[in-house]
Amino acid sequence: MDLAASACEPGLCGTVATADAVVAVGARTQWQVGGPAPRDAVEVVAPAGVVHYEPDDLTIAVGGGTTFAELSATLAQHGQECPLDPRTGDATIGGVLACGLSGLRRLRLGPLRDHVLEVRFVTADGRLVKAGGPSVRNLTGYALVRLLVGSLGTLGVLVQATLRCRPRPASARWYEVDGRGAPADVFRPSCCLWDGATTRVLLEGAAADVDAQAHRLRAGDPPRLPEGPHRGRISVAPGTVDALAEALQRLDGVRWCAELGIGTVHVAAAEATQLDDARAAAHDHGGWLLREAGGNPADDGFGRRLPSIDLMRRIKAAFDPMGKLAPGRLPL
Repeated sequence: MDLAASACEPGLCGTVATADAVVAVGARTQWQVGGPAPRDAVEVVAPAGVVHYEPDDLTIAVGGGTTFAELSATLAQHGQECPLDPRTGDATIGGVLACGLSGLRRLRLGPLRDHVLEVRFVTADGRLVKAGGPSVRNLTGYALVRLLVGSLGTLGVLVQATLRCRPRPASARWYEVDGRGAPADVFRPSCCLWDGATTRVLLEGAAADVDAQAHRLRAGDPPRLPEGPHRGRISVAPGTVDALAEALQRLDGVRWCAELGIGTVHVAAAEATQLDDARAAAHDHGGWLLREAGGNPADDGFGRRLPSIDLMRRIKAAFDPMGKLAPGRLPL
């Protein structure tokens, strides 16, 4: 049974169509990402569960309310995975896609949006719309799937997604090296995390290949991203990371960790003003900071420096002219 269709006959679609303000709710694991959570809005929940799974085609369709842990467990039975890699397995697939935050393996496996083939979503006027296609072959037309990933529910309520799977690596191990960056002869690491003193490198693949790559590295534990009540994710040009790191290093109380080769820098602090300082450093280096947790009460989540804001406003007006979907989540 198509979970998306069943959810909209007549319940979820009717609720979205008639409500003055609507917000999709998952597990709330990323509830603070971006702008403030909408208030006085009708909360809707996407259906959960596996719709269909084609291991031979490396595709799986799930309801938006399905947790990442459930998805991973299903794929593991066939030696496969979908590397969305949220911070916690409790996160729902709809929430992960709506927030659009790529996991730590982006360096090798690409951004989160590349793992999404098709979505079904409910528009502001209550229609169920399909975007993309259920196969890995290219499709013609507008890439609405990529548009919806990271939209924070402001363009539609994601109720179902078809995801691209891949074989689960036989071996996945973390290593360490002093200083910045992995040795030049390390081939295609899945992640390189640098905290100013140590670079942690994730190698994946056949066990023999991983062993052969690790001769100049020492074994290490899986890293933990900076934690604190106030967290953010900075995006800068990859070549700017070193200069930004120097600036962050001078800020009292700001902890950081950079994804080398990507330009993403994770920051955390004990005080909201310290997160403000990290945002100012990001702006000074041509980047911007997305609030993941905490921040000052007046913080819009993006520091009023959201790229392509004029284009995003036109898209929002086309998809949701009444402004009823997730009001306040983006500074539109």
